[in-house]
Amino acid sequence: MTELTECSARELSAMLAAGDVSAVELMQATLDRIGEVNGKLNAVVSLRDEDSLLREAAEADSRQRTGWLHGIPVAVKDLVMTRGIRTTMGSPVFADFVPEDDDLLAARLRADGAILIGKTNTPEFGLGSNTFNPVHGTTRNPYDTGRSCGGSSGGAAVALAARMVSVADGSDMMGSLRNPAAWNNVYGMRPSFGLVPDEPQGDVFLHPLSTLGPMARNPLDLASLLQTLSGPDPRQPWGRDFDADRVKEDSDIRGLRIGWLGDWGGAYACEDGILEVCETALGKFEELGATVEPLPPPHPSEVLWESWITLRSWAVAARLEPVWNDALRRGRLKEDALWEIERGRGFTAMELHHASLSASAWFRRCSELFESYDALVLPSAQVWPFTVDCIWPKAVAGRPMDTYHRWMEVTVPVSLIGLPAVALPAGFGANGLPMGIQAFGPRGNDAAILGLAQAYHSVTDWPGTRSPMS
Repeated sequence: MTELTECSARELSAMLAAGDVSAVELMQATLDRIGEVNGKLNAVVSLRDEDSLLREAAEADSRQRTGWLHGIPVAVKDLVMTRGIRTTMGSPVFADFVPEDDDLLAARLRADGAILIGKTNTPEFGLGSNTFNPVHGTTRNPYDTGRSCGGSSGGAAVALAARMVSVADGSDMMGSLRNPAAWNNVYGMRPSFGLVPDEPQGDVFLHPLSTLGPMARNPLDLASLLQTLSGPDPRQPWGRDFDADRVKEDSDIRGLRIGWLGDWGGAYACEDGILEVCETALGKFEELGATVEPLPPPHPSEVLWESWITLRSWAVAARLEPVWNDALRRGRLKEDALWEIERGRGFTAMELHHASLSASAWFRRCSELFESYDALVLPSAQVWPFTVDCIWPKAVAGRPMDTYHRWMEVTVPVSLIGLPAVALPAGFGANGLPMGIQAFGPRGNDAAILGLAQAYHSVTDWPGTRSPMS
């Protein structure tokens, strides 16, 4: 039998349902795998004790199944509140915090039968695409442990790639699902904004930039986990149902038109080799019967960037206001968080309004593009995984980066207007490091983008054919 930790989540679910394997056996295999590789990688943090987890797995074996995740071990991103499991957000401000209640995401995972084993590591408050923090330390790339795994869902991506979990949750404001997926040779999905509701607290109307989403080693698992995470919540305006069965194993993309945006006409500096790897991956779509066409820049990149950094800083300032208002805790924030908060607190109402007008214009431009194209594609990252001692790249391809996140600018066109995007593994460069592409489509076309990803996966399966630490 295939090693349990190599199996997809759907395969594990079917095996558990049929009685071919027990939740206890799966939990022991999971803990053994974590014990084998996590010391080198530091992806899973705040791991619960073995006796408690095996006891919970035995209880799962003894009761009726509650959902497709019944008995499957899952580690939750350390930005999500989890009842009884330390939740630090990577910040010394919350280093010893143990929530009494689950966030909505954790509650939905448990309701579908998942056994929450611990957390996946993240940058402090999820800021920056490099997973390190003063509480749990640095998470390392399984393809080269001297390099970064990306972020902010870096711990989740590494745990998937290294076979410590079969599915994982992530969140994405500025590529936090897409960049680590690319750097760890797995899949990550940023759903249409509003499909997956967040925790119903504070303001629920003004900050539609970040969303929760699924990560996995194949698109069908993405679809199943998206179904678990989605659905309306009566306490907030966001949340819609998603039916995973709409994504077919034999998805057919013949006749689809795909637009390749490349480096946005040179606006997005990319390191050598990245565009070539991405273009080779695009050839797989053509082999499957789709048409791929290069496109010129459809909108001024600097307009998108100025809109983005205004709305993002405002959103971050709003989210971290309670910490900012406490002088003691404020002094423990990292420099990037302070920079975002100070900017966000300084904007006038009209400056925010004009940033929103820019985003609205981009949304209308995309609606025109999607009249001619079924999907658009960009690289998932502009740089290869950099060394772990690099906080963030100060230059890309010789071009200076003027903020701590400018090197992730390629994720902004999707994030600014909440489009559905799937990050697909694109293969490996001459340096032996993984890279990815992001395919995105019209708001609400999540199933179609997942179908495109599944067709691509059927002829590539990069996670299966190029496993790390094997």
